[in-house]
Amino acid sequence: MSSEIENHDELNPSSNTPFSTVLDRHLSRRKIMQGGLGMACASMFAGFGLPGAIKHAMANTAKAPALTLGFESIAGAMTDGVVVPPGYTAQVLVPWGSALSSSGPQWSQTLELTPEFQANAMGMHHDGMYHFPLSTDKASSDFLLAINHEYIDQSALWSPKGGPTHQEEGARPADEVRTEINAHGVCVVRLSKNAEGHWHMVKDDAHNKRYTSATPMVLAGPVRGSEYVKTAWSPDGTRVRGTNNNCASGYTPWGTYLTCEENWPEVFINTGEMTDDQRRLGLRDDRGRYAWETATGGAQGEFERFNNTPSGDSALQDYRNEARGFGYVVEIDPYAPNSSAHKRTALGRFRHEGCWPGKVVEGEPLTFYTGHDARNEYIYKFVSKKRWRAQDANRPGERYDRHAIGDSYMNEGTLYVARFGSDGRGEWLALTPDSTIPGGGPKGERTLGDVFGDQAGIIINTCDASDLMGATPMDRPEWGTVDPGTGDVFMSLTNNSKRTAHGTEPEYTESDASAEALGVGYKTAPVNAANPRPDNEYGQVLRWREGASASSFTWEVFLFGSAADASPAVNRSGLTEANQFASPDGLWFDQRTDEGAGILWIETDNGIDKGRTNAVAEATNDQVLACIPGALGEGYTELKRFAVGPNACEITGIFATPDRTALFINIQHPGNWPVPGSNDATAIANGQVRPRAATVVIQKSDGGKIGV
Repeated sequence: MSSEIENHDELNPSSNTPFSTVLDRHLSRRKIMQGGLGMACASMFAGFGLPGAIKHAMANTAKAPALTLGFESIAGAMTDGVVVPPGYTAQVLVPWGSALSSSGPQWSQTLELTPEFQANAMGMHHDGMYHFPLSTDKASSDFLLAINHEYIDQSALWSPKGGPTHQEEGARPADEVRTEINAHGVCVVRLSKNAEGHWHMVKDDAHNKRYTSATPMVLAGPVRGSEYVKTAWSPDGTRVRGTNNNCASGYTPWGTYLTCEENWPEVFINTGEMTDDQRRLGLRDDRGRYAWETATGGAQGEFERFNNTPSGDSALQDYRNEARGFGYVVEIDPYAPNSSAHKRTALGRFRHEGCWPGKVVEGEPLTFYTGHDARNEYIYKFVSKKRWRAQDANRPGERYDRHAIGDSYMNEGTLYVARFGSDGRGEWLALTPDSTIPGGGPKGERTLGDVFGDQAGIIINTCDASDLMGATPMDRPEWGTVDPGTGDVFMSLTNNSKRTAHGTEPEYTESDASAEALGVGYKTAPVNAANPRPDNEYGQVLRWREGASASSFTWEVFLFGSAADASPAVNRSGLTEANQFASPDGLWFDQRTDEGAGILWIETDNGIDKGRTNAVAEATNDQVLACIPGALGEGYTELKRFAVGPNACEITGIFATPDRTALFINIQHPGNWPVPGSNDATAIANGQVRPRAATVVIQKSDGGKIGV
């Protein structure tokens, strides 16, 4: 998530024990961090001295063959270009505004965008992405790229006219709003590599398609057809218009793309009495982030739908339920441009960062992991009812109904939320109507069903249900990734600025009518041995392994972010100037051997666009690090800085081609990049340019494998 649109409100009213406290108890219990941890102990920072049974369970997988990084860590940088190691190149590809077809207007630095142009061009602020081969023999040179466009920068979008019209007050012009709506969403575009190793978009390809905040989509799963999502536009509650603020992503084994709706609540308003779910998720009560609701002249509630204030006699006469069609994991079939995207409601409704498949095993249920990216929110997993059949695996390039396969795995199953124990054990808490509420519900109810009714009610109120079940509030769960060999899950907790100094009383939220029985939760959580900074500005990466049952797991902190010169109590991972980092965000596990050895790629979002407020930000722009993980409990064996982005940017979105000769990343909200007319990502502009988010392809000059 970009700090540009990060929501700083504390929306969790529960009194559930936060992860910081769990971690503090865990470290205290094991005494691993006591007595001045020095550099000699750095290699054991993640080995928490777990109880014997857990330690044995973690170690029962044979070690993968040794893998080493074949480049020297590059220095931190603060320039207007991308920096990569010697012997590597970096190419700019499909920046914002790149037209998907050769007919009609093409991008220029002075182009004033229209709704029609933006609906058929790359959107703004590239984020999560993934690749889908068109054939097995050309999987590394010719594929479909599905890519998210998280939000808009109005100053860049409207720079030829000096900025947006009536952004702060008054009615926004309809075509400006339509253009902004079309700059959000998702794009599917065909990419191809030529004989010289240069990549390009295949314009006019039949697969090229935009999904925007106005594209009709199907509601699937428990919420479909329920009273919660019926509107004047969809009186049967089966469809909704658009997907919004798409952050990280994922994919399915059957060849579809998963895009995730994160900071969507702020485009909706309710100027009347908020419902519990609206309040819990953070809808606005005055004017939307972009004031889309103020535009006039549309048909079928084109703009009115962003105003969720009840105005009719029932939900079928207004858009009070419109926002309940948002907050989901959305499935797109990139191979079928004429198909509709499906919102997979069974995976929960909140501010999804991303969605990552667990290890796929024939005859076993599928698992998908997702996190709620906000302070003191939760980590979730969904386990399918149907067991995996290899015959459902993707057949690249073939046309068949992949959404029907998705229906069979993603509409029925169990949604769980995580509770972390201080002994290194964790518990997955089922969010189902028959789940017993510890201590009872707001009015003494026994089960979630007693409080929320059916599964649709639980999904609409996923956060409140998780509060009641006693889930562990986390420091902003961001990206996850899964080692496909071991099944180990990595997830970044990027930071938490709501934390008080040692010896200072924490602040608490005030109870309100919607949370009177949920207790009073933290506004700012207290520091502890694991997070000793008053503002946890460095973050950490978790790792866990599933247990013998669907409800158990074991966990550790794999990697602590820190400045190199921080005290040992802060720099628990022994970081140096060659690999210091803060605010881990994007993650991707790049398996290099069948036994599971691979590179864990880590991207950072250190909030540099909002000022250089910590020691790492003062030393370098956001970066990409390559990490060779050790076995569970052993930390990392290597951690090196691989790339650095241009000034003011966030680096996000990541994957490599199957042959590992090209690494794709995204540069979001750069300050003065890329150079117009150049595809060299390392080039620095002469003067100020209209900044454009873009994908960057990093390759070895000799065509070899990335990183090794």
